[in-house]
Amino acid sequence: MSLAGQPSNGGSRILVLAGGLAGAAGVALSAAAAHLGGAFTGTAASFLLMHAPVFLAVGLIGTTRLLRFASLVLLTGLLLFCGDLLARDFLGSKLFPMSAPIGGTLLIAGWLAIAGSAFVSPRRP
Repeated sequence: MSLAGQPSNGGSRILVLAGGLAGAAGVALSAAAAHLGGAFTGTAASFLLMHAPVFLAVGLIGTTRLLRFASLVLLTGLLLFCGDLLARDFLGSKLFPMSAPIGGTLLIAGWLAIAGSAFVSPRRP
């Protein structure tokens, strides 16, 4: 294990943590949406739940730098997109101008980079 949180198998503790937190937040927000309402909250919960397994998988078995970088782009996009939706429901305003579109664009870019990582060979130790 290095100081950067990279296990010797190429995974990442940070991404495992992000996966666990995204999953827990998704469940909590699903309950909040069911009991309190809020269409944006339900959408944010769905996005968190559908992306949590990606972070867990890459965090546990991520084998290339591109795959780990793509996951961080995905995580940044998820935080911006969901953060904006939750701010609209709970604060009554946007997170900041263009935060949802920027987050959505980063989500798309992250998924495309994950797809592109299929063409990158893992480094041999």
